[in-house]
Amino acid sequence: MFTYSLFFNGRKYATLLLLFYGILSRMELNVMNYTYMVRCGDGSLYTGWTTDVERRVRAHNEKKGAKYTKSRLPVELVYYETFETKEEAMKREAAIKKLSKKRKELLVADWHNV
Repeated sequence: MFTYSLFFNGRKYATLLLLFYGILSRMELNVMNYTYMVRCGDGSLYTGWTTDVERRVRAHNEKKGAKYTKSRLPVELVYYETFETKEEAMKREAAIKKLSKKRKELLVADWHNV
């Protein structure tokens, strides 16, 4: 009955249950974590973290993202880094947020030149 209900409730539901019960780990699913920066419509930079960069940028542009970006649309992805864990991505986000605007702009410029 358990496998039957998993089958008919869809793959995503089954994966969530397996994660919940500890049968799968996030690493086994190859879930990546990202620290990203977007350039807002007013030229400012917003930094965040996510597990899906494309979905997050889309959410920002649909006014479902951060409060900061809602009044500064549109946003455009200008930088991202990949990490294996949420904690690493969040730590990098915090570090970038402490940088001056000039240092952030240098990160963006270097990223585009790679």
